[in-house]
Amino acid sequence: MKQSNSQKFNLGLFVIISTVILVAALYFIGNRQNLFGKTFKISVLFNNVNGLQLGNNVRYSGINIGTVQDITMINDSTISVEMIIEAKMLNHIKKNAVAGISSDGLVGSMIINIAPGKEVSTAIKPGDTITSYSKISTTDMLETLNTTNDNAALLTSDLLKITKNIKQGKGALGMLIEDEELAGNIKNIIINLNTSSSEATKTIRELKKIINSINYDESLAAVLLSDTISANKMKSVIANFEKSSYGIDSAITNLNEVVLNVKNGDGALNYMVNDTVLVNNIDETMKNVKEGSIRLNENLEALKHNFFFRGYFRKLERQKKKEEEEANKR
Repeated sequence: MKQSNSQKFNLGLFVIISTVILVAALYFIGNRQNLFGKTFKISVLFNNVNGLQLGNNVRYSGINIGTVQDITMINDSTISVEMIIEAKMLNHIKKNAVAGISSDGLVGSMIINIAPGKEVSTAIKPGDTITSYSKISTTDMLETLNTTNDNAALLTSDLLKITKNIKQGKGALGMLIEDEELAGNIKNIIINLNTSSSEATKTIRELKKIINSINYDESLAAVLLSDTISANKMKSVIANFEKSSYGIDSAITNLNEVVLNVKNGDGALNYMVNDTVLVNNIDETMKNVKEGSIRLNENLEALKHNFFFRGYFRKLERQKKKEEEEANKR
């Protein structure tokens, strides 16, 4: 009898404890699923839920505000996720909020993060659908890293080939690095270029000084530089010089032809030029004429002192002096 009461007591205690544990578990689960508080539903559309499951948390700005209630496949590229959100968040979540799926830690379950929009908007209503954004998945990141590694390997291989060719002196860059004579020549060229640039700078400075020293009011250079009329006149003068040069060339050509004709012809001028006897005779004649003129001057001088002609010559001298005085007065 005593054993029967003890068994009943233990059984009743077990039932009570089990009931308490069951109620606590139901309360805890219901609290996580928002079964005992006021809630509202909103949804979001994704292209990929990345392993999201029912019951996963929903966070707004890092705070747990609800859970995932339903995941529905609408078509081959769109998945609808329905969320249960606490009613107290109704005034905080705006219509321009954006939802995304991320991991709760490195190895945690997937969750939905809702971020507020940057612009001012109205509050969300129960049953609304908010905008979503997709983050890069780990698989995409690994594929990108693999592609990057492959490209880095190819780039490293090409760089090794280029470095090997440069060390062997191949190509222009290899010659510049390995050929000391070419490097010296290039160095000399650079020095010469520096020298030339310095000289050019000095020349420009001198020209600037000359230009600054021009008197634009009086100098001819200023007139030529600034006066368009004078510039046109100078152009005309240069054009006339050019025409004159053409005329001089033509005259020289004609003169050459005349000289050739005189030299090769049979006329008197050719005879006078080429006949030495005639030239000598002309020289003798000119000497005789000169001696005759001297003697004639002597005879005229003698006539001036002659008694019969002295008055005549004095009259000529007085007339000559009178004409000179009249000319001086004028």
